[in-house]
Amino acid sequence: MEKLKELREKTGAGIGDCKKALDESGGDIDKAVEILRKKGITKAAKRSDRETSEGIVKFKINGEGNEAYMLKLGSETDFVARNEKFQNLADSVLEVIAENSPASLDELFELKADDLSVKDTVDTMSGVIGEKIEIVDFKVLKSEGTVAGYSHMEGKICVLVALDKKGENDLARDIAMHIAASNPKYMSPDEVPAEEVEKEKEVYREQLLKEGKPEAMLDKIILGKINKYYEEVCLLKQEFIKDDKKKVEEILGDIKIEAFSRLSLV
Repeated sequence: MEKLKELREKTGAGIGDCKKALDESGGDIDKAVEILRKKGITKAAKRSDRETSEGIVKFKINGEGNEAYMLKLGSETDFVARNEKFQNLADSVLEVIAENSPASLDELFELKADDLSVKDTVDTMSGVIGEKIEIVDFKVLKSEGTVAGYSHMEGKICVLVALDKKGENDLARDIAMHIAASNPKYMSPDEVPAEEVEKEKEVYREQLLKEGKPEAMLDKIILGKINKYYEEVCLLKQEFIKDDKKKVEEILGDIKIEAFSRLSLV
């Protein structure tokens, strides 16, 4: 435990990485430091408090068209995000997600990417490239119907959508494109938390009182504003991007959107 503590203080690396390095070095601190340095983990540890505001979001659909996977891989600069090694790393991690469907980031970090864990692979690449790289988020979407994805702004925004009917690839992609542009927070009004609705009502009430609206009219006006709010934040109530005379729920017919996910760098 003392050696583990000393190695962590020297390198800033995580407990798991330090333990592996000590095991590999036979308990030799200096060798363990060198092992971590070669893997780029010490550099990655020192960069851990930096921001990764750039990067790439990528998605992949399986061969049957009923599963989709999405990854948000962050970097500090756009220059690195466009680097071929960084792009290849994103593809490699996305493939691991597609093969294993992990349930959490912690589970993903422990999976193998070639000879190393995903976490060690990312840390090593961070050392090679020279700036912080991190897996920010990932999504897995499965359906008995249709899944589709859409990428916008050269990988700055990606969306996955699942519909409950098979063979609806064009519609699913159109919905994904709409979500990329409109960024809904919820599927429908019944998903909006009650406290959020009450907060909006309070804001509207204060605004209306300042405008001098009669007290007796407030509830009716607020109801109209809340319905307008639903049109902004709820996917089904939004005006469809390809036909603003129709709501998204109208263009679906008897098809249901089972789920959607949106990851963005902007």
